[in-house]
Amino acid sequence: MRFVIVGYGRVGSRTARILKEEGHEVVVVDSDEARADRARTAGFEVVVGDARTESILERAGIEESDAIAALTGDPNVNFAACMLGREYGVRTVMRIDEDYRSEIYEQYATGVDEIVYPERLGAAGAKTALLGGDFNAITELSAGLQLSVVTIAEGSPMVGQLVSGIDLEHARVYAHGRKRDPMDIPLPGTDLQPGDRIALVVETEHLGDVRSQLLGDESP
Repeated sequence: MRFVIVGYGRVGSRTARILKEEGHEVVVVDSDEARADRARTAGFEVVVGDARTESILERAGIEESDAIAALTGDPNVNFAACMLGREYGVRTVMRIDEDYRSEIYEQYATGVDEIVYPERLGAAGAKTALLGGDFNAITELSAGLQLSVVTIAEGSPMVGQLVSGIDLEHARVYAHGRKRDPMDIPLPGTDLQPGDRIALVVETEHLGDVRSQLLGDESP
């Protein structure tokens, strides 16, 4: 699939990298030369310019793209870019801050396919929304589910395994972090090391079983 990512900041760069690692074609649009240079250095095709301008998005190949994610810190830029994307029939994903009043949120939400909140899900939500998934799953937990963070011990049977390959019957991994690093969606190829933390959505009644599977004899 082909995606246009508007804004190569913290969220945009991470989202672009994840999509590229998974084999998708990604074009970055940013008006800032320094960020554009960083995107080029990372191996992305880059168009420098204002994403609110139709000619800029055309240069980015919006006509051949499957979706556009406007992930800058400016909601006006994001909304305008998404509105142009709609004209070309692509899926539109817009970043917005969580502290907007409900009426402003509704104004934006009615015009785009998905709204993402970096403060809540960051690049994980943006990437999932682009692919058409339900990135609100974590906020819609039922009484039978809970969030849990597990630190991988030295003797864990999971050490050396790919995070993306962890198969848990009663839980799902949604974030990973090295020791002392912030947690985020794991890139393909990320393996588990002692001291790593993984965040899980777990069926409450099976929390003990899941911890035992992850930690082995180290599980309390």
